[in-house]
Amino acid sequence: MSKKLVAYFSASGKTAKVAKNLAAAAGADLYEIKPSKPYSKADLNWMDKQSRSSVEMRDPASRPEIADLNADVSQYDVIFVGFPIWWYIAPTIINTFLEAYDFSGKKLVLFATSGGSGFGRAAEGLQPSVPNAEIIPGEILNGNPSANKLKEFAERFD
Repeated sequence: MSKKLVAYFSASGKTAKVAKNLAAAAGADLYEIKPSKPYSKADLNWMDKQSRSSVEMRDPASRPEIADLNADVSQYDVIFVGFPIWWYIAPTIINTFLEAYDFSGKKLVLFATSGGSGFGRAAEGLQPSVPNAEIIPGEILNGNPSANKLKEFAERFD
């Protein structure tokens, strides 16, 4: 059995809830990817082209600063990386996280929450940030997935 980490970014709390439940179901450690400056409701207004999230997502080179670099990813074999889908991809703060550590030889399993879209180009957009890791598009885990569903999901990547 591999050692697992659930690393997640959540702007509204929905992804955080799923990540915490996944970590419990999988017997995994938990790490929150926190932005140095938390996102306000106005920052997340996708209908405002000048909102912080809109500006970041229009710029593929955007790398929002994260609050800390304390994740010891070296001790994990499988790392579940969770995030909300923004504009059919992962928020650019996920690239910041992936580029901050050495994930060589690691298996990165993506999971996401979404208001209505699938993974889109999330895996494709993240792969350049971790060229020596295996990225696996996992699942969209909306709502409140049962502990059994989350355990089955995690066990597929042992």
